[in-house]
This record gives sequence, structure tokens and C-alpha cells, in this order.
Amino acid sequence: MATRWGICSAGKISHDFTVALRTLLPGDHQVVAVAARDLRHAQEFAERHSIPRAYGSYEELAKDAEIDVVYVGTIHPHHLPAGVLFMNAGKSVLCEKPMAMNGREVQELIATARKNDVFLMEAVWTRFFPVSLEIGRSLTQGEIGDVLMVRADLGAPLTHIPRLAERDLGGGALLDLGIYCLQFVVLAFGGERPESVQATGVCLDSGVDGTTVVTLKFSRNRTAVCTCSITMQLTNDAVIVGTKGTIRVPTNMWCPTSLVVNGKEKQYSLPEPGQQLNFLHSTGLSYEAEEVRKCLLKGLRESSQMSLSDSALLAEIMDEARRQVGVVYSQDSQ
Repeated sequence: MATRWGICSAGKISHDFTVALRTLLPGDHQVVAVAARDLRHAQEFAERHSIPRAYGSYEELAKDAEIDVVYVGTIHPHHLPAGVLFMNAGKSVLCEKPMAMNGREVQELIATARKNDVFLMEAVWTRFFPVSLEIGRSLTQGEIGDVLMVRADLGAPLTHIPRLAERDLGGGALLDLGIYCLQFVVLAFGGERPESVQATGVCLDSGVDGTTVVTLKFSRNRTAVCTCSITMQLTNDAVIVGTKGTIRVPTNMWCPTSLVVNGKEKQYSLPEPGQQLNFLHSTGLSYEAEEVRKCLLKGLRESSQMSLSDSALLAEIMDEARRQVGVVYSQDSQ
């Protein structure tokens, strides 16, 4: 039986996610409804993607009895209320990253999922790319020995995009891009909590961080450095240094298609899209959708590949980094 999806928000990332779903077996995944705060937008989205039902409110989507899981593709500040709405209606949720604006909100989402006994996962799509799965395998097999240091960079000039540059829209380099670097670190260190977090950055006039550098120290003197920016183009690569070698993601570390382990490079192909995409390699969103289906079929309430504890840890690290850089959102005082 197909996993029946509802799409919350008719924006660009929701378009790409729906296109990615179409690359999977139709008997496994079906989009049955879409909702936007403007009914016309939802109807246009539904027509473009051949979706049976369109709603002009998220509440209507939550009441649709034929939906198994909702993909939440709204802007960051709406993740918490949307997630709570759907889970309280008995729906499982795949919520775009960051899961919420801060650690307190993430914990509220996790508590809501557990109260309603539903599946919840943060849509850190990178975790499910073949490259990331191979990194996990290489680390488990000890191919580079013990991890000593991790470095990850991600940045591009994006301040012309309001949702990235405006504080009220949940903007900032750390929340939107830095989370990819930090999740890479958390993956490399097996979900271990760092002993210390040190951050410095440069803020825009809007109050969000334009560039942030985070240095983390782990047990046994192991370290990590992450740089993220919405004001400049960075190398967008990542490396894990071990006692016996290195793992390197040469480029596009947030949606990787190549990997170099101890000097040996391997390329990975992605599904072909049926429609034009808004973002690079977006058919890779299909991997996280497949993970959701696998977990639901097994009766799981979270994914071991992107666990709720990892989401909570990421939020905790970003909260501390933001505190040091001086980025404060209205949600922090609630």
C-alpha cells in the first residue's frame, strides 16, 4: 500500500520534494493533498503536480483522513505550529530543516510526536544520500581509523532572498546553511555531544548572521570547524581526518554526488526529474522520502539515520553559537 503524502506549503522546496516523489514507484508514494495559506496557490500547485485535493488552510489538510504523513515545507518560524497541528491530528511529519527555531521548540515537537505516538523526522536530506550512507559505512569499518578532526564549509551570496536575510522570516546563515555543516560533524562523531562550542560571526543590519564560524571540541582533543555564509561563496566541501586517512566530499557537501576515501574517488548518480527544479540535485529529496516510508512500514517513530536526539543536539549547538554571535529571534523569548 502506498504511503500517502500531504504537502504543507506550495513553495519552491515543496515543488522540488513533490517532483522527487514522482521519481519513486507510484505504488509506494502518492501525494493526495496540498495546502497553502492562499487557496489559489494550492490549486495551482495541485494542477501542476496532478494532486487530487487542494486546501486553503493547514487545518483542512490536518483533517484529511487519507493522509499518512505530511511534508512541512514552510519557512522556519512556521515549523513548530505546523508540526504540532499535524501531529495532534494523528499525522506523521517530515519537517524541513531546521526542525524549529531553537532547542526549546525542537523539544516541543519531539514531545508532541511522542504524546501522539507518531513518526517525526527532520528533513536533513543530506543524511540519506548514497554518499552519506557510504561515509557512515566507511567510518564504521574503520577505513580512516579514529576520527581526529572535521571541517565543513557552506556559503553563497544569498542576502537578496528575504527568507534568508530577514530575522522575522527565520533568516541567517547558521539556521539555513550552517546546519548542513554541523550535521556532518555530528555524523562524523557519532552523535557525541561536544565539550565546548565557540562561535564568532558577522551580522547583517537585519540582525541575522551573514557569516558564522563554529569551532567544536570533543573528547580526547578532537575538533571540528564549520564555516557558513549567506554573503560570500565558499568552497562548499567537507573533510573528515582520521588516524589512518581521510574522507572528503569535494563539493556540494549538502547534496553530494562524489566522495573521496583515502584518495579513491567514487561518483553517484541521481534520479532524473520530471519537471524543472528550483534547487541543485533536488531529486535527492527522494532518499529521505524513502526513509520515511521504510520507517512507517516498520512501525518506527523515528529514523536511526536522522534521529530525534541528533535534531535536538543540532538545535542545542546552534542555540549556543547564536548566543555567542548575538543573533536573537522572537521565539527565543517565548
